[in-house]
Amino acid sequence: MKAKTLRTRLKPHLWYQAYWVVYLIWFFWLDLTVTDPKYIIHSPVDDLIPFNEWFIFPYCSWFVLLAAVTALLWWFDTASYDKLCLMMFSGMTLCLIIYMVLPNGLDIRPTAEAIGRENFAMTLMQLIWKADASVNVCPSIHCQSTACMAIAFSGSTLTKQRPWLKAAAWVWAALICASTVFTKQHSIIDVVCGLALAAVWGVILYGPWKKRQD
Repeated sequence: MKAKTLRTRLKPHLWYQAYWVVYLIWFFWLDLTVTDPKYIIHSPVDDLIPFNEWFIFPYCSWFVLLAAVTALLWWFDTASYDKLCLMMFSGMTLCLIIYMVLPNGLDIRPTAEAIGRENFAMTLMQLIWKADASVNVCPSIHCQSTACMAIAFSGSTLTKQRPWLKAAAWVWAALICASTVFTKQHSIIDVVCGLALAAVWGVILYGPWKKRQD
């Protein structure tokens, strides 16, 4: 396929990425305006999960996963790329609407003084806490979008003959989701709700009936 023809075929799909402008403005507006959440999310399970600052690295690896999966699917499998955008962006939009209707937050974050450790991971952790207030947490967009990426990538042509690549995607996704509770960025309730949103779209787009149709 000629380069010009390839660009013509792929370029329209890039318009999906314009959603990020809307999302970021909406998200940070809520982050600044929701200062006294009406609902505090908490589960007894949260108290059993220890804080571990080293999980900040898989937590931040979300950005790497997002860039890698989006770029790979856009270039090699536009059908899966379209499904990813549909799943991820619609779920993120629903999360933002929920944050507006049911303003929620957390009260489980420890302080650096309470932790009593000084290392690079704690320094990075404190920067994240300063930049990201403990509001607008349920459902977890971090987990919802991560699950959508794992679903779309593992269902793409890239992993059809590479089961190890599919396994790697799910392990990476699991680490990111686990990191949200070990860093106290989210309650386990946020994680479950975020994954449930992704699962609904996963069933719709990749359910058994889709395989029969294919």
